[in-house]
Amino acid sequence: MTEFAPSSTTQKHPWPDARGRYGAFGGRFVPETLMYALDELERAYESAREDAAFQETLHTYRQDYVGRPTPLYFAARFTEALGGAKVYFKREDLAHTGAHKINNALGQCLLAKRMGKTRIIAETGAGQHGVATATASALLGLKCVVYMGAEDIERQKLNVFRMRLLGSEVVTVESGSKTLKDAINEALRDWVAHVEDTHYVLGTVHGPHPFPMICRDFQSVIGREARKQIFEKEGRLPDTLIACVGGGSNAVGLFYEFIGDESVRMIGVEAGGTAIKPGEHAARFDGGAYGMLHGAISYVLQDEYGQIGSTHSVSAGLDYASVGPEHAYFHDSGRVEYTHVSDDEALDGFQRCSELEGIIPALESAHAIAHAMKVVPAMNKDRIVIVNMSGRGDKDVQQAARFILPDEDWSGGAKA
Repeated sequence: MTEFAPSSTTQKHPWPDARGRYGAFGGRFVPETLMYALDELERAYESAREDAAFQETLHTYRQDYVGRPTPLYFAARFTEALGGAKVYFKREDLAHTGAHKINNALGQCLLAKRMGKTRIIAETGAGQHGVATATASALLGLKCVVYMGAEDIERQKLNVFRMRLLGSEVVTVESGSKTLKDAINEALRDWVAHVEDTHYVLGTVHGPHPFPMICRDFQSVIGREARKQIFEKEGRLPDTLIACVGGGSNAVGLFYEFIGDESVRMIGVEAGGTAIKPGEHAARFDGGAYGMLHGAISYVLQDEYGQIGSTHSVSAGLDYASVGPEHAYFHDSGRVEYTHVSDDEALDGFQRCSELEGIIPALESAHAIAHAMKVVPAMNKDRIVIVNMSGRGDKDVQQAARFILPDEDWSGGAKA
């Protein structure tokens, strides 16, 4: 099987269609200036899918540079503590740069080189996509500029330094809510102005076609590996897959290989924030409506006049007003279940996973862990659950400490 070839299960899932639609969702809604760039990108990607040399280069980098395949780890103490199904972690936190984001960033930067682009731009919320893009750009000798909201810069200072250390410019975005939505806005403005020599490495399965498809395909390596690994360990399919959903790339990456397996239950976990009230969460399926944001139709948090709503999450990577159009399709078709967990529940998952397994998860991943803590105890012990450990939590330690240890400063010393 090539890096891009779908399995027999994914052949039953033909989306997107020729218009870049996933049922009623997706599409391409951008300024005319970007239509040429998107057409060019689509042609380059279709060519790369059929190019054995490109695929071999990607495979080699994944193996020797990224460190794939990442392990599928049986979380024995976590399983024992919950007292239900067997829980495995798909360890994307062990990929180079500490998250699944490198899968897409590396693939898109290789595409940019193929198209003769010399400059890369990206947006980032939690900073992991920015770090991954800065890393791939350094590897391939490309100039890189990363847009990041001022609020996210404040809570992700470690990743900001990592990006700069890798030779990338980090541009602070002060407009709007100063988070991921606004960083995407600024990146799109940059791309319009520099489309000839610049490629925009969009970091998730959102945006105008073909971005959702491209990102999904690069991330689907997660599910392909997990499928092979669970058969090696258990001799059968898992019963349930659980992954956090911001834009949704790590979730689609895990789910896609299993879409045709009707026995496999899939659960996407959004950010419930502090309450399911306007401005206090980022649960698009429990507060959003059909709408358009950043070039694609999906579920969007918005007011009665269609103005994009503000969002909140303890996790910067889930703090976004829309969700990938393929997720919207999965939701409406009923193939994937979507739920949400609160900030407090995610922080509890963050601590429990660290204490029980010696694995500090990203706050994004902690949302998936927190939901596993709800459903696993009610499952029979012969059931199997895979949780996508989409990233490691080094970047989130100071952010989490503000909530977990409110009476101490970031260095661990008691407040005066």
